[in-house]
This record gives sequence, structure tokens and C-alpha cells, in this order.
Amino acid sequence: MISVDVKRRQGDFLVDMAFSAGKGVTALFGRSGSGKTSLISMVAGLSRPDHGHIAIDDRVLYDSAKGINLPPECRRIGYVFQEARLFPHLTVRGNLTYGMNRVPKAERYVAFDPVVDLLGIGHLLDRRPARLSGGEKQRVAIGRALLASPRILLMDEPLAALDTARKAELLPFIARLPHQFDIPILYVSHAMDEILRLADTLVLIDRGTVAAAGAVEDVMSRIDLRPLTGRYEAGAVIRATVAGHDDMFGMSHLSFAGGILKVGRVELAPGASVRVRIHARDISLALQRPGNISIQNVFPARVKAVAAAGGHLVDIVLDVAGVPLWAQISALSRAELNLTAGNEVFAMVKALSIARADVADWLVD
Repeated sequence: MISVDVKRRQGDFLVDMAFSAGKGVTALFGRSGSGKTSLISMVAGLSRPDHGHIAIDDRVLYDSAKGINLPPECRRIGYVFQEARLFPHLTVRGNLTYGMNRVPKAERYVAFDPVVDLLGIGHLLDRRPARLSGGEKQRVAIGRALLASPRILLMDEPLAALDTARKAELLPFIARLPHQFDIPILYVSHAMDEILRLADTLVLIDRGTVAAAGAVEDVMSRIDLRPLTGRYEAGAVIRATVAGHDDMFGMSHLSFAGGILKVGRVELAPGASVRVRIHARDISLALQRPGNISIQNVFPARVKAVAAAGGHLVDIVLDVAGVPLWAQISALSRAELNLTAGNEVFAMVKALSIARADVADWLVD
């Protein structure tokens, strides 16, 4: 359990954040300058709050009322930065064991070989950082942090400096960490595809405060948070299972409570748990079930709420067999359909409007 409740004045900027989260990955999401890095710096002990407390499970790292402020080296925290920050004069093996050798053997619970195997860096052990690619350096940095047997792993936009291919290479490794090593992760990111793939809990940060915290599916489906999640990101995140594939037509079938969602072919095995992001702009509505159309996904739905979205757009919150979806249509369309809460409608989603990056393999305990 991660428990944070801190205040810190930084010039004219006030950080005033409180949240708690369980195991797995807790993602801190917000615009640049919202206070994400300031927060994890306080968790790491690199900066000191003015007031509050920070605890990991039953271990208190900071408590202003009790006068507790553990120094960084006593907090047992692994920190992975945007840049790998490897020691250039040490080999990969030397970098990996640097922190591990400073932890008493009796307190080590992360072993060398499993980390090397998971990250696929066994062939790199004798190289120095100058001979590594960006993705390889970041894998070594993650391994070094893990081998310090930390109580929590802090990751501050660890993929931000990598290209798309290297980022796709590292995401599966990061996704396995909390499951394989039972280490909670506090993960800073402004990339929604990373959060969709990794996070169990989403903490939405705005101007130094926590605007919302909870399960990714719940936070991303709230229309009142659209100004913070971004207009382009507006939409719902649902859980589904890969039901099968239609190789003849290059399609995959995803099963969720509302039925079968057809999407472009994804390279995931049947039975895999996934999260799917369905953008509000990609949902069309009809009062009657349409026939003879090219749209593959048509779901009966009930309108839960209608709200102005600005710019002559309207947000329509839908309930599809208990699963929230979110459509964004023009004010004219809303008026012509006379949509109000309680209306029965049909939600239509083009199969190919759901990009491959919107379907994320998601590990569940």
C-alpha cells in the first residue's frame, strides 16, 4: 500500500496532494509542470515536504508530525529516470550489482539471474554503456533499480527519450515487474498508451493537486475530467478478453459484458486479458438498429447523461450492459435525435477506428 499526503511550497507553486494505492502500477498523469516529478522526488527523499506523511506499507518514510524524515539511502527505493544514468566506467554487470552490493545479503529478495533473464540482457553483461542502444541502457537501468531490492520502484517517464520501436520493446518488461517481483511501482507519464498498458491505478494531477484517483477504467470514463485527460483522449477504457481471430478478414474479436467488439487484427492469444480504449469521437448513435451498414460494432445502449463539451459538441455518456461508453457528437445531432438521459439508443463503433495501440495486453493477478 502506498499512502501519500504532502504539502510543499515551491516559489509560487503549491504541491498539495493526497492519495493511496495498492499493489501494481500507480500512474501519475498530468500536463507538464503539474507536479508529477515534484511528488516522486518527495517520495524518494530528494526533496522534503513542508507538511504531511509518506508511507509504503507499514514503513513510514516521512511524517512531519512525528519528526520522521528518512534519508534517501534508507528508504529502499529504486529510481528509474528518463535517462539511464549508468556509470560509464562500469560494465553492465558492474552497473547492475552496484546497488545490490550495498544491500545486506539478508535483506536481498531480488536475485541477479531472474532480473537478467526477464530483461534479456545476459549477452550485454561485459559491455560498457557506450556500446549500448537507448533501449538497452534503459533495461539495464531498470535492472539496477530492481537489484537493490527496493520496497517501491519510482519511474519518471522512463520511455520518454526512446523512439516508438524501443518503447514498444520495453513496455512488456515493465508490465511484468510488479507481478514477477511483487514490487509496487509509481510511474510518471503523459503518454496514455503507456498508462493503458501498465497502470492499475491512475492518479490524475492538475496544478499541484490530485484531481482524481482510482481504477484506470473509472477515471478515464469520467466526462468531468475531459479537460485534464485531453480532448483527443476523450473516451472510455473497457476490459475485455480476446475471444478469437478471423484471419480471413484480418479481424480480432474481443469479448466484454456488452457483447463482441470487432477490431483490426491484434497479435494476442485467445483468452488474453486486454484493455481497450474507445475514443468518444469514434462512436456514432442511432435511435433504431441500423441495417445494411459497413460498421461492424452495434451495441444497444442507454443514455445516462448529456453534457455540453464546448465548440458545438455534446458528450453523451452511455451504459452498455453495465459498461460505460462515451460518445461525442455535434449539438445539431443531439438536437435532431432529441437525446436525453434515459433514451434507448444504438452505439456504433467502426472496427478500424480502434487503433492497435488502443488494445493493450494487460496482466491481471
